[in-house]
Formats: sequence, C-alpha cells, structure tokens
Amino acid sequence: MPRVLFYDLETAPNMAAVWRHYEANVVWYDHEWYLMAVAYKWEGDRAVKCLALPDYKGYTKRPEDDKALSRDLWNLMHEADIVVAHNGDKFDMRKANARFLAHDFGPPAPSHSIDTLKVARKHFAFNSNRLGDLGEHMGLGGKEPTGGYHLWRDCMRGDEKAWQRMKKYAKQDVNLLEQVYLKMRPWMKNHPSRNLLSGLMDACPVCGVEGSFIKRGTWQSKTMTYQRVQCTDCGSYSRSRLSDSSADKPKFIT
Repeated sequence: MPRVLFYDLETAPNMAAVWRHYEANVVWYDHEWYLMAVAYKWEGDRAVKCLALPDYKGYTKRPEDDKALSRDLWNLMHEADIVVAHNGDKFDMRKANARFLAHDFGPPAPSHSIDTLKVARKHFAFNSNRLGDLGEHMGLGGKEPTGGYHLWRDCMRGDEKAWQRMKKYAKQDVNLLEQVYLKMRPWMKNHPSRNLLSGLMDACPVCGVEGSFIKRGTWQSKTMTYQRVQCTDCGSYSRSRLSDSSADKPKFIT
C-alpha cells in the first residue's frame, strides 16, 4: 500500500536589525530562519509524532542547528509516496527543500503532493481557508492556541515549557490536517491514483479500498463510454471502461 505522510513544519522567524518600529527596512540580518519542529503522522498510525530541536544532541551549544532535524524530515519524505500538508506546495515543501539544499542532502525520492489549501480554494467558497477555520466550519475542532508569537520567541530562548506547547500545537495541526483531508477527499478529482500505486486495479483510486463500489450510471467522453461508480467507503466517484472486455479486472480511474 502507498505510504501517506501528513506533516507540518514550524520555522523560526528571520532575526534582523531595523531603525524603525513600523514598515522598516532591514539594516542587517543577525540570522535567517531555520526549522524548529516537524510534526508528522503516517496514515494508519494512531499517534502524531513531533521532532523538535531540543530532542537532538548538541542543542544546548548550537540551538539554531537544524541539520539533524532536516535529515529526519528528509528521511520521512524519502519514504513517502504521498505527502499531505496545508499550504504545503507554497510553504512547507519549499521550506523543506531550502534546508535540504543548504545541508547538501540532495532531493528526496519524488512523491505526490496534496495541498489541502489548494483543494479548499478550488472546490469550495469558505469565508476563510485557514486550517483552523476549515476545521471549525466542518465541525472537526480548531487549532491549539499558542498565545501569539511569544511562543516562538520563548522557544528560541530555550524555554522548556514553551517547547512543550510548541509540540502540542504542531501535533494538533497534523491531527486536524488529516481530518480535513479525509473530509474533502471525495471531492479531489486529481487525487493520486492509489490503485496504481498499490497495484490493486480493482481498488478505489482515492481511498484504496477494494471492491466497495455502487454503479452510478455511465459517463461519456468524446471517444469512450465509462461505467461510473461511487466508492461506498470514502464516497468518491471513479469510472472504468465498459468497452475493455480484455481486462480481467476493472481498472478504475478518477
């Protein structure tokens, strides 16, 4: 079965000197951003895990060194067939790649990306597409409160309690991410084909469950007639070729 990774990154802000308090130009950078924490969950696992800088040897002497954390993130992405994040294509994936490049890791193995922010924008018209707001609107709960940007500042100062709050916040983001993904999944017409990834051609291409289909009429393209079916497990629609009499099993596509 394909490995599906839900993940969320927490990064430090850029630290810089400015002359003014409002709309100020940066005089110089003290240091740029770095990874602070990686929360993740593999599909099928019960618990969300979180890796943070204090978990690594040498944190006390080098609190901004994210090389080991970046390596663990690289390993996670290298194992994944599908990665899921909210605003992942624009933020999380690019931030991860920036740290991989900085540490000379090279790219991880290619995977399929699902960005739940893009799904929300494409198929729905919510008042807000933020993860917490989507969760509240769908009745799934919201994000863990942080108390504001002071949490990031306190973590950067080495406050152990702040780091525990940061981990709790990041874990809830991933927990909520998975629930939002599952809720919106039947609407994802370009979802990576899980039946192709698993080799189970009679399985649902969206959720991967085998043999749980109800026929819902036919669908015609310009050149082909398809049997339209709905998965009774996830509710998504897919289709198979009615004219393909040579196949031993139906080959469902979204």
